[in-house]
Amino acid sequence: MTGRRTPWPGEPATEDHAEDVPPEPGPSDDAALRERLADAVAASDAPDVVFAVSRHGRRTLHGGGTAPQPGVPREDLRYEIGSASKTFTALLLMRLIRRGVLTGGEAAATCLDPGRTAGPHPVTLAHLITHTSGLPALPADFVRRGLPAWRTNPYARYPAGRLTDTFLRHPPKHRPGTRWHYSNYGVSVLGHAIAAATGTAWEDLITGQVLRAFGLSGTALRAEGPETDAVGHRKDGRTPVPPFDAGGFQAAGAVRSTPDDLLTFLEAHLDPARSPAAGSLRAVRVPVLRRGLGHRHVHTVAWFRHPTEGGPMYFHSGATLGQQAFLGFRPDTDTALAAVCTRRFRARDPFIATAYALLAEA
Repeated sequence: MTGRRTPWPGEPATEDHAEDVPPEPGPSDDAALRERLADAVAASDAPDVVFAVSRHGRRTLHGGGTAPQPGVPREDLRYEIGSASKTFTALLLMRLIRRGVLTGGEAAATCLDPGRTAGPHPVTLAHLITHTSGLPALPADFVRRGLPAWRTNPYARYPAGRLTDTFLRHPPKHRPGTRWHYSNYGVSVLGHAIAAATGTAWEDLITGQVLRAFGLSGTALRAEGPETDAVGHRKDGRTPVPPFDAGGFQAAGAVRSTPDDLLTFLEAHLDPARSPAAGSLRAVRVPVLRRGLGHRHVHTVAWFRHPTEGGPMYFHSGATLGQQAFLGFRPDTDTALAAVCTRRFRARDPFIATAYALLAEA
């Protein structure tokens, strides 16, 4: 791959930044934050928007949007977080590694087909979670399979069996470990490989090891109805779309969650010492890959990592056919941000840029 690799997070790790504790915000800071969140909601231009911030454990949520207020408060609904689901998958993998269930070096093909020979350059679980597997963003036949439902749910037309069969039949485009290429396909294969290696269904693994373990009772892997789940919309911001069905791509994008649950998840990353999964939470903050000119793009197992004046900020965005999400946290300011909206991403969409800037300025 282009760049430098640091130790895999299963290895002993230390914190990579000495963090100073900033002063806690006062009443004037709270008022300024509420005003900033209201501006962010308005700028996002979507039917339903929620910006949720935690600073030193104090939460501030602000919801709004261009659509009429739904029957359930926007702040209480579950939202599709798309690719930000990968942060949940990465944490699951690290928990299994630290418990000794897996090492990260297992060949995915052998996990899925124990009778198969791994070969000299296998795609490992570590390659899959770090997007260095050599796999494309999506399987080669994904568009053809999903085209009849392209505007509604193309992923639902690509089930788990087909995804794993495609992986086992077709080698990666590039030798594993030599290039970074963001891949929904790869992380989805990872989910099935973990399930096969542990003999436990993916949904049971993520529910037991992450959702229940962190008290995320408002988080699920499928929609239940308008009383619990926000309705997504097309790019026009008016036409509703069906709930997202991840098909065989669950590990890459199936999570849906409330803003409060997302803050709970992020707060655990800010203060790992308070969690029984402290080692795993610290491990997913450690850089494992640097790429690009001057190695300026830094990645951990779970997060994109950018520098600020005070220290690193960690973030991941996500999108489905009708919703968007942004998750991020900054240890230097003890700040976490979860933002969600119900409009499909379009050219020059302001939502992600607004959320990123809000965290960067925290």
